[in-house]
Amino acid sequence: MYEPIRTKSVHSTMAGTSSDFPHRSREEELDIQLAGHLAALVAVTDELRAAAPSADLDEAAERLAEQVTRLRGGVTPVRMSVAPADAEITVLHERAHALAGRALVVAASRADTAAAILAAEQMDVHAAALEPSELASR
Repeated sequence: MYEPIRTKSVHSTMAGTSSDFPHRSREEELDIQLAGHLAALVAVTDELRAAAPSADLDEAAERLAEQVTRLRGGVTPVRMSVAPADAEITVLHERAHALAGRALVVAASRADTAAAILAAEQMDVHAAALEPSELASR
């Protein structure tokens, strides 16, 4: 009924066998994921800074970049200095809010208090920025 497996599995299932690809721990995977979410949040924050300059956004971008650098072992995130021509502030705040939420979930699961607090603060900032536009559209 079933054809027998004729080739060796690409997945190592036997204890003590070595493989040709590196393995990462759960903590390393979460660090990579958190750094990615925070780096994306830095990029959106930089877009917001270019579209609507603000000292608060400048400070937030620096704090986020510091966390990304810490998580990446000293590698700094790529920063943006020019806003896209069609930058919609509301869309950027929505994107930043969503990214901060993702970062908060990962930071909480890896018990990174500093990153979790920063992500929660950013969620609050972007939620507050969205409130007037949401009320105006109703």
